[in-house]
Amino acid sequence: MFLTGLAPEKPFKGEQVAKGRFLTVLAIAGVASLALPTHAQLPLASQQAAPTPPPASSYQGSVDKGTPSNDVLSLTLDDAVQRGLQTNLGLLLSNTQTTNTRGQRLEELQALLPSIDANIKEGFVQSDLAAQGLRIPGFPTIIGPFGYTDLRANLTWTVLNLNSLKKYMAARHYFQGAQLTADDARQIVILTVGNAYLRVLADQAQIESTEAQVATSKVSLDQAASNHSAGTAPKLDELRAQVDNQSLQQQLIVARNAREKDKLALARTIGLPLAQKFELADKAPYSAFDQLDVQKAIQQALANRKDRQAYAENTRAAEDQRKAATYDRLPTIKADADYGDIGVNVRHSHGTVDADGTLTIPIFKEAQFRGEAQVAQSQLDDQRDHQNDLDAQIEADVRDALLDIASSQQQVEVSHSNVELSNEVLSEAQDRYKAGVSDNLAVSDAQQTVAQANNQYINSLYQHNLAKLNLARAMGVAQNYKEYLGGK
Repeated sequence: MFLTGLAPEKPFKGEQVAKGRFLTVLAIAGVASLALPTHAQLPLASQQAAPTPPPASSYQGSVDKGTPSNDVLSLTLDDAVQRGLQTNLGLLLSNTQTTNTRGQRLEELQALLPSIDANIKEGFVQSDLAAQGLRIPGFPTIIGPFGYTDLRANLTWTVLNLNSLKKYMAARHYFQGAQLTADDARQIVILTVGNAYLRVLADQAQIESTEAQVATSKVSLDQAASNHSAGTAPKLDELRAQVDNQSLQQQLIVARNAREKDKLALARTIGLPLAQKFELADKAPYSAFDQLDVQKAIQQALANRKDRQAYAENTRAAEDQRKAATYDRLPTIKADADYGDIGVNVRHSHGTVDADGTLTIPIFKEAQFRGEAQVAQSQLDDQRDHQNDLDAQIEADVRDALLDIASSQQQVEVSHSNVELSNEVLSEAQDRYKAGVSDNLAVSDAQQTVAQANNQYINSLYQHNLAKLNLARAMGVAQNYKEYLGGK
């Protein structure tokens, strides 16, 4: 064993000490050929970094699967969610990140394992001693030609390296964090798909409401035209009714266009071919939500959220990275060995073996050691700060969702009552105009009030259901979206 600051070169091979080792060496070479590459071939970074989650915009995309058919697909919310969990781009990128960190973990593991490789060397040598300045009387100046065969297996093993051990521990935590991030991505996909589905449902409700208003305005227009023809109403009434009818037709065109665009957005999130025609099979549910205890909901969210658990794993990885930087100052022990057969040919060969151990003690690398420690400490501090911020953000998410649920629930109740009242006002105005008591200005105003009340009701219903989905996501239980949309 050598005591030095640097690993020494291997000594020259000793004398040939045995015959008949060819079969043994060949077996070793066969096993060694299946082994992992040596650690020296793995360019490991001095500092690992926490996996980066995919950007939020990636959850709006997907990988298309299948080809469009001529049939109209009936799509339920469950169908949409399951399609999203299979094809959504954000989730696929998260799974790819998990595979990447798994590979990095294996790379770091190799630094702790022995590396074995094998080589077969066939040589041909002829030397001119005179050209090299060696002139020995009575000794030939030309040596050779001669050939030799060398079959050899080499083993390299860093027996003790605490720095590599801590780097492997960090890589393992990063891998576990990536798995948890992929689990959290499933929650985001459910929220994204659910939101897109509810948006199309709201568009459909808006179209149905506007179509009803167009039909009502057409009745008013026909009545105004009839009264004007009979001479009981001025031309202004007919023009006013015609303007109202055309305005509602324009709103209907806009609503239908919005629905088709939102259907495209939904198809993009779930990997449905954009040319595939589909209709939503579910309707927008409404169920009053029983308010939860805020503190209990926050505690449940902190316990369930996968992104929080992923941050905890990344923090542990950063702690191991910091320790690895400290352990750079400690000695390492390395073992090297090779065994093989060398001779004129495989039938006339001799076995050779060589083994040595090296204790390496770093003497002066202060700038490198301090730099690595500062980089690792900065990563650890950054990770801890983000984890603390995430805890506060989770609490804010839960509180925001509960506030939105309470507010939107009141808006649904008020707007529903407002729809009924505005319809009564419209009916009363139509009756008065039909009886000739007033002109159709009151009818026009009442129709606008009905349209506004319906818009508010549809939007408040959408916001209420979206707030319940947001609460399920905030509490880390988005997979239970049915319970939340249906009340709890």
